[in-house]
Amino acid sequence: MASVERVPLIAGNWKMNLDHLQAIATVQKLAWTLKDAKHEYGVGGAEVAVFPPFTDLRSVQTLISADKLDLVFGGQDLSEHDSGAFTGEISGAFLKALDCSYVIIGHSERRQYHGESDELLGRKVAAALKHGLVPVLCVGETAEDLEKHGPSAVPVAQLKAALAGISGTPNLVVAYEPVWAIGSGQAATPEQAEQVAAKLRETLTELLGAEVADATRILYGGSVKSGNIAAFMREPNVDGALVGGASLDIVEFSSIARFQKHVGT
Repeated sequence: MASVERVPLIAGNWKMNLDHLQAIATVQKLAWTLKDAKHEYGVGGAEVAVFPPFTDLRSVQTLISADKLDLVFGGQDLSEHDSGAFTGEISGAFLKALDCSYVIIGHSERRQYHGESDELLGRKVAAALKHGLVPVLCVGETAEDLEKHGPSAVPVAQLKAALAGISGTPNLVVAYEPVWAIGSGQAATPEQAEQVAAKLRETLTELLGAEVADATRILYGGSVKSGNIAAFMREPNVDGALVGGASLDIVEFSSIARFQKHVGT
């Protein structure tokens, strides 16, 4: 068990969905739903974050700031570079200027469709930290990896590679997302998620020390639903969830966050 309390994080990755007008409506409805739940249960519990497309960020920032909504937000990716002739890239400085708290790095779709290497992701982690963003570093294995190497081997190797150049006491989040579970409707079991999360925390201890490892939140991602979130959150090394498709459904996503708020008390 952790010697420090880790505030659970429920993170909604919208991927390439919702334009800026849809984003405004979604954030408003989500905030209202969570506020109602807070009054109902009388608790705070989890931190809730959304990760909209880049074109939505300014609208989301304006809404959350103006209405003082109990939500945080972040980018779905960032460049390793601060600025320059890198067409289509978005720097950490730009995200920070929009008050982003987090940025997703190394999502399996970026690794698969954009060929992002562990070495590149390490540079992106460094860029995020440089600009005061909390990287949500995604690691995970395919079904083939799982069969060939067993549980945790690939996620641990990815974590080591991405953090190879990082030192000190960085504020980061690690998200374990088994690729075979993403969008499949077949989540890992809570026991499987805990096994990998425990190995990831051991690896963080080796790389950055016990203090950082103890404070780092480890999320599970892959077919997370309101019906299975409680079972994952009962595991000692699982500190929240990275939610994909279900984060687009306001009722479902708020139920995931609301149920965690309730269970966490």
